[in-house]
Amino acid sequence: MEVHHRLQEAYGSPEWRNPLPAIDELISTILSQNTNDTNRDRAYNALRERFPKWALVRDAKPELVIDAIRSAGLANQKGPRIQEALRRIGEERGSLDLDFLKHMPAEEVKSWLLRLNGVGPKTAAIVMQFSLGFPAFPVDTHIYRLSGRLNLRDAKATPDATHEILANLFPEETYYDAHLNLIRHGREVCHARTPACERCMLSDICHYYQTVILEREL
Repeated sequence: MEVHHRLQEAYGSPEWRNPLPAIDELISTILSQNTNDTNRDRAYNALRERFPKWALVRDAKPELVIDAIRSAGLANQKGPRIQEALRRIGEERGSLDLDFLKHMPAEEVKSWLLRLNGVGPKTAAIVMQFSLGFPAFPVDTHIYRLSGRLNLRDAKATPDATHEILANLFPEETYYDAHLNLIRHGREVCHARTPACERCMLSDICHYYQTVILEREL
């Protein structure tokens, strides 16, 4: 909670971009895997421009989908995953819509999403938190790095395991702000290679700073 309060004092209560419908968020998040927001958005917009309806993406020739999303990277993997997810949703639900998940228990929603190829804990948590209104704590590369440096998780914990660790560590009402503020702090201050510890409001409670940075300086 001290980490949360300090980040909130520094960055305020952030606002996520306009929430997308759950199926749109699902596709956007698959595109975001192993790339940055700019490339994700470019690929998502190109996909929607070429195929205005998700059914058109589902039924398109795979090479056309791959070509549309190439800017997101790993297009040869992401394209088939997106099409397979759309096909499975359509087959099981009769329509390309995920709003039915809003009426299910959270654990069932998570399990349902994880059954889709290409959907891991991070993708499921993003869709749940930002589109479906369920409490979930998505862990991206920044949050994984910071949670390790701040000793919020065991050093050997995997990224997938860290979703559950942080969800149990932070109160549900803090998930939204804590998630977004940790990402911002990772982007602006706690960089992967050269963290700007001299301007970090968490350095006095940061395990990494106390045990690694200060040791170097000595």
